[in-house]
Amino acid sequence: MKITKDMTIAEALKYPGVGEVLAKYGIACFMCPMMSLERIEDIARVHGIDIDTLLKELNDAVNKNKK
Repeated sequence: MKITKDMTIAEALKYPGVGEVLAKYGIACFMCPMMSLERIEDIARVHGIDIDTLLKELNDAVNKNKK
């Protein structure tokens, strides 16, 4: 599975390693009621994070934790 900019935060959080990457950027959406509506792209924009960098880190974390 690949994390994409169109996934919601809730969808992405189902994969190991995603929470740690989001926390690194100060994104604490784990209990936010909007996490099932907000997309990865939205949260990157709100937090001023480059979407390509964030997606790379998220996918690297998921792939690392698959092994």
